[in-house]
Amino acid sequence: MMIETISKQGTAQWNEDALVVNDRLRLFGVLDGATSLHPYRGAGGETGGYLASRTIKNYLESLREEDVADASLKHLVIQANVRLREDMKEAGIDLTDKASLWTSSLALIRVREHSIDYVQAGDCMIAAKYEDGTVRTISRDQVDHIDQQSKKIWQDGIQSGITSREQLWSMVKPVIMQNKSKMNTLEGYSVLSGEPEAAELLEYGTINRIRLRSLLLVTDGLFLPKEAGAEASDDCANLVAMVEKQTLASYTDWLTRLEQDDKECQKYPRFKISDDKTGIWIQF
Repeated sequence: MMIETISKQGTAQWNEDALVVNDRLRLFGVLDGATSLHPYRGAGGETGGYLASRTIKNYLESLREEDVADASLKHLVIQANVRLREDMKEAGIDLTDKASLWTSSLALIRVREHSIDYVQAGDCMIAAKYEDGTVRTISRDQVDHIDQQSKKIWQDGIQSGITSREQLWSMVKPVIMQNKSKMNTLEGYSVLSGEPEAAELLEYGTINRIRLRSLLLVTDGLFLPKEAGAEASDDCANLVAMVEKQTLASYTDWLTRLEQDDKECQKYPRFKISDDKTGIWIQF
């Protein structure tokens, strides 16, 4: 098994993404923390999103075989969510206020002899490639329907003649704040937030390893860029092809250069010049 990993900070102050690598349990994952809308800073100035992803990472990487026994991967993620809740409570966070919660998306796998267990929340994605070249998207971007609303406002702003990313952001921010209230509800999306409801909305399962060649796990900062008005396509298959051709590190560098050439986020509508980028490419 060959593993390539990347975790690259975007244009924000903190890299709120994190990698999970627990070789003892053959446990691998990516995390995408999100800063609370009511700002919080840790003792070292850390954002809530950074603290969320690191809390979950540290818990999952600390696990040993004797700690998990026959526990399912879903159970381990639920326990990580409980740990996140405990850390927020200790920090004095109002756990009844969704806008104050530290949150993180997640894509996590455990490699077994004949199968792959997985758990997913939010917009971190998992794709599998097989010996015949078929690419199978294992996860679903649960935030996409929320993002589409915000991106439409962004694109409408561009079409009206706005060329400043800051002005576009000021138009979109109220909608993003409103959508925060929908996390871990049937109208919104799943995310690790310390809320007990997250346990009921995790997506999880097992795939077998028959003719499985590789697995790709990514945070949304590594998604292929889309031009405004572009038609839907098989993004995961295209992303896997790009990574396989270039390596994960080279693809990340290429994407970062593309974003830097579009600093006002006009050609490729998005909310940050460069988001944090974290991925794991596993070849069997």
